[in-house]
Amino acid sequence: MTQTFDFAVFIGRFQPFHSGHLKIVREGLNRANKLVLLIGSAWQPRNARNPWTHQEREAMVRACLNETENTRLLCLPLMDVPYNDELWVRNVQATVNGLVTAHHTTPHQPAKVALIGHRKDQTGFYLNLFPQWHSISIENYRNISATPLREHLFMTTPDSAINTMQNNELIPAPVAEYLLHFVATEAGFMQVQEEVQFVQKYQQAWQSAPYAPTFVTVDAVVVQSGHVLLVQRRANPGKGLWALPGGFVNQHERLQDACLRELREETRLKVPAPVLKGSIKRSAVYDDPYRSTRGRTITHTFHIELAPNAELPKVKGGDDAQTAQWIPLSKLNPQTMFEDHYFIIQDLLGTV
Repeated sequence: MTQTFDFAVFIGRFQPFHSGHLKIVREGLNRANKLVLLIGSAWQPRNARNPWTHQEREAMVRACLNETENTRLLCLPLMDVPYNDELWVRNVQATVNGLVTAHHTTPHQPAKVALIGHRKDQTGFYLNLFPQWHSISIENYRNISATPLREHLFMTTPDSAINTMQNNELIPAPVAEYLLHFVATEAGFMQVQEEVQFVQKYQQAWQSAPYAPTFVTVDAVVVQSGHVLLVQRRANPGKGLWALPGGFVNQHERLQDACLRELREETRLKVPAPVLKGSIKRSAVYDDPYRSTRGRTITHTFHIELAPNAELPKVKGGDDAQTAQWIPLSKLNPQTMFEDHYFIIQDLLGTV
């Protein structure tokens, strides 16, 4: 058939890639010469919400398409920017513009670009952010959602869960085959499964509450001489990942006091309390609804900037921290960092 558009753009997380996603992909290929697939939540560590890397998700998609279709599919990773929608939009625009420049076959004519997707819930807000492009709205095929598929996979017998999803046509057969291989061979499956089970047990403690609780935490972004103070988590969730020193606020504690207490307990930072208090530059609240797998958690973060010094203060991991370490800001890696702490640092220090 003759395609209406030069490029169709489909943005999603595909955790995992399911039959509803495949319907949109095929419609995009029908309506456009090339389909641009932007794979969101890229460059994150494995966790209950993001079990698969962007490379693994691309492999799932391509396994469902034939050779000709794959030549018309352009896949690129897209990093989240949870506290800066404008930057996220700019990243999408720049990525698509780059692909259009590289792949548009008739440069003397402006490329016709369309954003394709469905407005299933609040996560489809991005469909309104690109008025310069055409829009292709697709009905949500059988109201399939990736969230219950993930829960079914990691909270039950995985082989049985995968077979059930395939038999009910919730996931394409090639994805089922891919997931079976992932479960059997990838250590990351056990890692995520352990975290899912931890979170499930954690949430059972407040299931009898009249409504789901909202937790209040504090985190410290301590910076000195181009380094930020991080701790390596000792236990789930996020075992082994690097995190900001912080924790839950006690019932009779002010936020700033809680932050300094947690900072002391987890890093043994050798800086007097008056100096720490006097070095607080600003504070900010981070409240992305999906920032923590444990439940709705709002954190109050304090930016503490210590005076430059050729020698960084001594630190030592304590309490929930396996170790504490000063990390150069240029060496921060979102794939090794807990929850949204990488994005908090970028936002609070104004480096995004």
